[in-house]
Amino acid sequence: MKIDLLPLGARFQWKGVTYTKIGPMTASAEAGGSAFIPKHAALRPVPGEAPPQTAAQPKAKTLNTARVIAAFEVYHRMALTHADEAGRKALEAARERFLSELG
Repeated sequence: MKIDLLPLGARFQWKGVTYTKIGPMTASAEAGGSAFIPKHAALRPVPGEAPPQTAAQPKAKTLNTARVIAAFEVYHRMALTHADEAGRKALEAARERFLSELG
């Protein structure tokens, strides 16, 4: 187990000491005090207890292509008002590349 996969409040052992996770990479020792737990640390379940459930991974957000293009076009029109002729040509070329990458 790794610290970043455990939810807050999960109990585990590290280096023979029982801890409770209290922050993203911190834990409170059963005997008192707190410790920084490195991401690479191999944590173990507390003997006699079920292993803690890992935190659910957040679902990846999907983008709405139409909304992305609409927002980009607003940005592009604004950028064109601040550019000289050479800049506008470069922005138009960049716009075409961007839109072609979206498919």
